[in-house]
Amino acid sequence: MITIALYLTIAMVTLAALLNVYRLIKGPDEPDRVLAIDTLYINAIALIILLGITLSTRMYLESALLIAVMGFVSTVAMAKYLKRGSVIE
Repeated sequence: MITIALYLTIAMVTLAALLNVYRLIKGPDEPDRVLAIDTLYINAIALIILLGITLSTRMYLESALLIAVMGFVSTVAMAKYLKRGSVIE
């Protein structure tokens, strides 16, 4: 039963990632694209953690944490760029 739930969850998160890619391409303006990138890296984290659960290993936890940190920094940098026009003051 747990394997069926894992595969169903992986399929749903993959569908959410594909919808985020659609929003990234068709976004009407820049804030929508930044939000799509933000949710896309959250979906990537979820997929990596689900893959680690499926394979019964903790090896993927470090890569999920790395993607989380890089995604947070990139989101803050993009928001600062959209607000001020430059990242570094």
